[in-house]
Amino acid sequence: MTNPLLCMTSALALMAGAAYADGHAAKNFNRIASFPVVTNMAEGEDTTRESSPEIIDVTADGMTLVYTDSPLEALGLVDITDPANPQPGGNIALEGEPTSVAVIGSTAFVGINTSESFTNPSGKMLAIDVGDGSVIASCDLVGQPDSVAKAPDGSFVAVAIENERDEDLNDGVIPQLPAGSLQMINVVDGSLDCDSIATADLTGLADVAPTDPEPEYVSINGLGETVVTLQENNHMVVVARDGSIVSHFSAGAVDLEGIDATDERGALIFTESQMGRLREPDAVTWIDDEHFATANEGDYEGGSRGWTIFRKDGRVVYESGVSFEHAMIQIGHYPDKRSDAKGVEPESVTAATFDGTPFVFVGSERGSIVGVYDVTDPEAPVLTQMLPSGIGPEGYVTVPERNLLVSANEVDGLEDGAARAHVMLFEYGEGAAVYPHLTSEGMDELTGWGALSGMVADEDGMIYAVSDSFYGYQPRIFKIDPSQTPARIIEAIDVTRAGRPAQKLDMEGIALDGDAFWIASEGRTDRVIPHAIYKVEADGSIDEEIGLPPELMAVERRFGFEGITKVGDTLWMAVQREWKDDPANHVKLVAYNLETEEWGAVHYPKAEPAQGWVGLSEIVAHGDHVYIVERDNQHGIEAVTKKVYRVPLAEMVAAPLGGELPVVTKEEVRDLIPDLTSTGGYVLDKVEGLAITTDGTAWISTDNDGVDDHSGETMFYSFELAD
Repeated sequence: MTNPLLCMTSALALMAGAAYADGHAAKNFNRIASFPVVTNMAEGEDTTRESSPEIIDVTADGMTLVYTDSPLEALGLVDITDPANPQPGGNIALEGEPTSVAVIGSTAFVGINTSESFTNPSGKMLAIDVGDGSVIASCDLVGQPDSVAKAPDGSFVAVAIENERDEDLNDGVIPQLPAGSLQMINVVDGSLDCDSIATADLTGLADVAPTDPEPEYVSINGLGETVVTLQENNHMVVVARDGSIVSHFSAGAVDLEGIDATDERGALIFTESQMGRLREPDAVTWIDDEHFATANEGDYEGGSRGWTIFRKDGRVVYESGVSFEHAMIQIGHYPDKRSDAKGVEPESVTAATFDGTPFVFVGSERGSIVGVYDVTDPEAPVLTQMLPSGIGPEGYVTVPERNLLVSANEVDGLEDGAARAHVMLFEYGEGAAVYPHLTSEGMDELTGWGALSGMVADEDGMIYAVSDSFYGYQPRIFKIDPSQTPARIIEAIDVTRAGRPAQKLDMEGIALDGDAFWIASEGRTDRVIPHAIYKVEADGSIDEEIGLPPELMAVERRFGFEGITKVGDTLWMAVQREWKDDPANHVKLVAYNLETEEWGAVHYPKAEPAQGWVGLSEIVAHGDHVYIVERDNQHGIEAVTKKVYRVPLAEMVAAPLGGELPVVTKEEVRDLIPDLTSTGGYVLDKVEGLAITTDGTAWISTDNDGVDDHSGETMFYSFELAD
């Protein structure tokens, strides 16, 4: 149904007209769908169980996705006959933990971990008919399987027998026997020939713990050669089809400069270094028969935050260094809480050719981004796109004949109140890249950002946004130019007291007062963060602090001010949720008169939550109304309330605190859920920012929680308010 209050002109839609100078439309990958894997559970099943898509492949006809689900001990199926509308195909129950899968034709070859202990590892390789879920063949393996790969011609599969270490033993340091190895099994008539199993001995090769190779990932080229990463050993091995060693070499180390290497200080400071950081690669993929790429996640002592292209003789022909991580920093996907570990942790990598262009796709486990690189020249890759994924992308499959890229995102946020696990589909086609919506690219210094909350627009159409308490050591106001695509952060203003970062702030709202700002800070008395209003000068220095009166402090809860706007001499603040004296589903809009210093409030009637809670996120005065963002705390298919309402200014007449408050009336302006799914993603829970320019353009932003238990995705888009 069309809302009569609105006329949509999404800023994202403006990108669709991009074209090359020669008149041919640009081609890009854009997300077209997100599939929540919890919907693969049968009716009546307990959907509160963890479900996690990890390694993923596709049937030869390109119509059915097959993924491993370790927590459920199952194979999950997704029907992508219509890739923009994927449908559940159900789960195939397994007797054991699936670790990896490769599909040849319509047969899934699945590694199953049946180990009783770290010292007594075991496993099986199963051949499963995807159509009916039956087990066609089962082969015993010499140990615990990890990665499985298929030969391009479908003639055999290879499996990395990791025999993983006990991380609680000897601080996880290897060697810890038994040693791992590589096994290869012929595929005959769509099934396994168990009598053909060949085992390649990988001991004695690595400089690190040579007696205990721990193979992590495998990939097979057109020559039938298998490249194996020994992640904990920081070593690479290329194995011929007959099991002989073609080459082996150390994965080497990288000098990292311009990184944040300090954990949980609540600030994005990229002035540190780590020299001689071991690559310790996880995933590997052949680009052609001579070159392969590694995702250098790191394990015990390493992790170089990037990816590398090797020739199979061991020569490094490309090293991304910090450039991949820096690209994520600029688009708000840097996971600050992982700074002292491995940063963005590139964990997965795959390669394929689309429309004649060879690409490498690099997945950041912690930044939840897929980097798309044109590797026409494998010695000079070009980063062409950054695609938003679900939380913790683990595996990928490409379907070039259908122009599809698919990611499996393993993190199920059930226990953390985050989004459930998803499989995401991207399509390669004409049109500009939709993501990112916001970037700091082009600033003089590398500038990270995230956890955006309140926003306000000035008379020139610039937007100012604040970050919340996630970056408590580095509170900032970001100046955004929304006229560019993507929108650009052009200035970062540090909020300070006496020349130092103003810690203990939880900035949730911002309003303009001439060249100065009013900031609303949400308090938490259990963390010594006061509920307060601050006047901040243009240079970021705090000029004035206004604490809450006793009448409010007597009834406060931690769900405090979530927005602030200025109407004449009065500041209006939206309280997120009910305080102690509020009726059910009513929250205060609190007023403070700057001239008389008097406090007051009205009551705002919010929606009753279907589950979880519903609260207010923002308040903005424009014309004859104040506009309010009302949202629940649900993600994806569980989300119900993500809306913009408006209240007539004529009703915003504050009554004294402590008594009965008038209840204002609200009118729905826009349901934001269609916007939040318009780019193929699931509904993000935290719609936190609303700014309205003088011409009536409303800008919406979402809070990415500092990329902590979050995909890191920030939506920043606009629509037009009607008269």
